[in-house]
Amino acid sequence: MIGSLTFLLAPVSSSSSSPFLSLHRLSCFHSSPSDILRATTRRLALAATKTRSITSMANEEENTGNVKRELEKVFDLALKATVRNETDVRPLIAACTAKFGDYQCNNAMGLWSKIKGKGTEFKGPQPVGQAIMKNLPPSEMIESCSVAGPGFVNVVLSKNWMAKNIQKMLVDGIETWAPKLRVKKAVVDFSSPNIAKEMHVGHLRSTIIGDSLARMLEFSNVEVLRRNHVGDWGTQFGMLIEYLFEKFPNSEDANETAIGELQEFYRRSKNRFDSDPAFKERAQQAVVRLQSGEPKYHEAWAQICEISRKEFDKVYKRLRVDLEEKGESFYNPYIPGVIDELSKQGLVEESQGARVIFIEGVNIPLIIVKSDGGFNYASTDLAALWYRLNEEKAEWIIYVTDVGQQLHFDMVFSAAKRAGWLSADDSTYPKASHVGFGLVLGEDGKRLRTRFSEVVRLVDLLDEAKNRSKAVLIERGKDKEWTEEELEQTAEAVGYGAAKYFDLKNNRLTNYTFSFDQMLNDKGNTAVYLLYAHARICSIIRKSGKDIEELKKTGSLVLDHADERALGLHLLHFSEVIEEALTNLLPNVVCEYLYNLSEYFTRFYSNCQVVGSAEETSRLLLCEATATVMRKCFHLLGIVPVYKI
Repeated sequence: MIGSLTFLLAPVSSSSSSPFLSLHRLSCFHSSPSDILRATTRRLALAATKTRSITSMANEEENTGNVKRELEKVFDLALKATVRNETDVRPLIAACTAKFGDYQCNNAMGLWSKIKGKGTEFKGPQPVGQAIMKNLPPSEMIESCSVAGPGFVNVVLSKNWMAKNIQKMLVDGIETWAPKLRVKKAVVDFSSPNIAKEMHVGHLRSTIIGDSLARMLEFSNVEVLRRNHVGDWGTQFGMLIEYLFEKFPNSEDANETAIGELQEFYRRSKNRFDSDPAFKERAQQAVVRLQSGEPKYHEAWAQICEISRKEFDKVYKRLRVDLEEKGESFYNPYIPGVIDELSKQGLVEESQGARVIFIEGVNIPLIIVKSDGGFNYASTDLAALWYRLNEEKAEWIIYVTDVGQQLHFDMVFSAAKRAGWLSADDSTYPKASHVGFGLVLGEDGKRLRTRFSEVVRLVDLLDEAKNRSKAVLIERGKDKEWTEEELEQTAEAVGYGAAKYFDLKNNRLTNYTFSFDQMLNDKGNTAVYLLYAHARICSIIRKSGKDIEELKKTGSLVLDHADERALGLHLLHFSEVIEEALTNLLPNVVCEYLYNLSEYFTRFYSNCQVVGSAEETSRLLLCEATATVMRKCFHLLGIVPVYKI
């Protein structure tokens, strides 16, 4: 039992690299990395001049599911009619938190500061707001408008339009509510464990945050390259290979069963390396032989990587996370050409025997070639960034690692901007973003350890979450009602979902305290509560005995009751919430929306009878719309919904 002890996120970046080539990767190139670099230099420079604005994440395609964007179109016409001589005025639309309206246009004060003193007819921001409201074109979206304070234009949406939009989503699918982004292809670099080291709780945050961001981008019709930048290339492989040869002189005997737990294999080889000078010397020679491409050493390296990869895949399968591995070794052949290209641009300087790039405002330089001629994190990350921009044609590269690596990535991005690879302006493409995350703490404020003072394995945490979830279901007698398969599947969905949600609901930049008891609580802002809420909605629909698919086509949804309308309005916020989460790369925004949705539904269901009421058809459709949006939120968070509980 892990209990609720403390754990701390360890860095999940790859380990430092060595300047040798990965032979198994080179075989897939049609041209040498240097040839590719030279051939694309012009394209690089051209790409830097063809960046596209992302001031607004949404493009101009129709997206009637995004109320904010639809209102922007209406208010854009009103603004142009109000201040004809002012250019570059964008509508500032926000959802209201007050009782005066559903949305608000906040342009009046800013416009007044621009036009006062220019002979304008207006006498202050309030008249500007009145003029904006007066110049609004007719729109079926808007039921009424009013002006408050210094020109805020409050909008009350038409409940008929709201109902029609929600019903249209039910018929056409929630994909019609997906945000429309300007970016077409993105790389999300996440998880990134080190070969021969078992995944531990420190890898949980990177894996599930990265997966959630990738899911949101994919939902928004962005082509996402999910990259696992594993640490598969470094000097530690010398000791691993030499220990492998020592334990298994006949290489055919070295398999995952014989090696046993890879983490223990790594520990034993490290102990030998630290305590036995003769072994250490042989290990260092093994690195040289691997560098030189000796087949025996390359085969041993590949064997260790494959055993480790299978262990990683077991964890990813349990978490339902898809990743494509492109580790450090993949980019190693590109490093010399990339450094050569940077040198030709005059960015690389000599410093104390090393080759470095000086970054403005940073006291230490970015070392790209160590004094001994070896490569490091920066070398690999620059080569990977170059490859992703030029070969994979990504417009947005997102790196999900702990906050401790923020400075490293800031320096890498700054060097790339100086080279013209990335736009100097972070509001235009191509761009790169570092998604940092804070520490996970236990209730005692210390690092989570086993009784042997070791970092807790990720598989153990997942086992604990599932087992506790299953125990609760058995307590409730579900083992007598359900098949064993149903019990297992529900325990897994709830347990794993609870672990994910407990992490994702926190702003990723902050630390949070881990507790199994809180995580698996069926009350409050937890996945358990939300999954149960979804199951209850499904139960309401089942108990009605109505064919919900038929009702979507023949029934009509109305929002006459105040709680019906409030729930409908929150449903219509969905698209803009996902857009906000992507703009700021914050999955917790989706969690907050999902929890509030369940609260709005509870209020509606408490005050509005569904089954057997005169409004049954409409209210069943509202139940289905709520369940549909909840399921999509679960999907975006990597959580499997349950349909009965």
